[in-house]
Amino acid sequence: MVKYYFTLCLFLLGIFITFPAHEIIAQKTGNKPFRLAVAGITHGHVPWILGRENNSAIELVGIFETNKELVKKYALKFNLDIALFYSNLEKMLDEVKPEGLVAFGSIYEHMAAVEAAAPRSIHVMVEKPLATNLEHAVRMQTLSAKHNIHILTNYETSWFPSTHKVYELAIDSNYAGAIKKAVFHHGHQGPKEIGVENEFLEWLTDPVQNGGGALIDFGCYGANIMTWLMKDEKPISVQAVTRQFKPGIYPRVDDEATIIVSYPSAQCIIQASWNWPFGRKDMEIYGENGYVMAVDGNTMRIRNDTNPGEQTIKANPVEPIPEADPFLYFAGVVRGNIKVPPHGLYSLENNIMVVRILEAARESAKTGKTILLKD
Repeated sequence: MVKYYFTLCLFLLGIFITFPAHEIIAQKTGNKPFRLAVAGITHGHVPWILGRENNSAIELVGIFETNKELVKKYALKFNLDIALFYSNLEKMLDEVKPEGLVAFGSIYEHMAAVEAAAPRSIHVMVEKPLATNLEHAVRMQTLSAKHNIHILTNYETSWFPSTHKVYELAIDSNYAGAIKKAVFHHGHQGPKEIGVENEFLEWLTDPVQNGGGALIDFGCYGANIMTWLMKDEKPISVQAVTRQFKPGIYPRVDDEATIIVSYPSAQCIIQASWNWPFGRKDMEIYGENGYVMAVDGNTMRIRNDTNPGEQTIKANPVEPIPEADPFLYFAGVVRGNIKVPPHGLYSLENNIMVVRILEAARESAKTGKTILLKD
């Protein structure tokens, strides 16, 4: 199932690359390909970059990984020159001099990637979430400001046409009225159940390297999108309950989490789980006058007080095209052709708030108390 999922994602990215608009935007990133390096290859999403062919827009120039067996495995799997691989991150950065670094190790290792890249003026994009704890997130923010680099956080849902259509209907057009409640469902049957690679499972189920279980792995999606919809407004409080329904499989982390994030005028409910009967990434946004639901990456169900009943619509492809391709989006940001919105899904401000919410949720689940978010 996982291999099929990655193949589908790579296929979709391939479709995006063939669009004429993509070529135009790729040209705007400069006459030379964007030099991109990778820090770590234990994350299950790493095929998105290792399986991508070099083209006129992006060139893979170096890969850092200390696991020698994993290096051999991926070099063979993706037909990569072994000379691309380094066991020392700083040495790689100094020798290949990338413009951007993408982190595909554990979440805990994101800060080390930024600490190595920032003094060298190398921009960074990490897989979601930004960090396992607020201390790391603030340290990364400090390094970003000091060395004037971008730090982006990539979520698969940031590519979804339906995610952007939700914003258009709920915020830009006020189709549903002011947001009062949002409910997010994210997760799958469990990482072991869907067959993730052993090197991914090892740190994904580690309370330090991942920061938790389902709460971190899938709670971040709802926190990211809700923070975007609320334009980075700070919540009043966070409450959370976590469970271990499968302690025999996940003895060290939660596999079920429900998070309630309270705002002055709205409530957000995040349901993150490794216990769904099937994979889910969907949301429901309720306003004063109607609702907007993203059933999947393209399908929407909408209704407001001017319509007699519910409508099912399809969201249009994301524009500009690079936002549907995280690596071209990253290249465009670094080259100055794309500006990350101040409240954007990829933005550092948004994702520091995500870490604040997740850290408060973890504390709430541990203590049984409501956590107030103070300045």
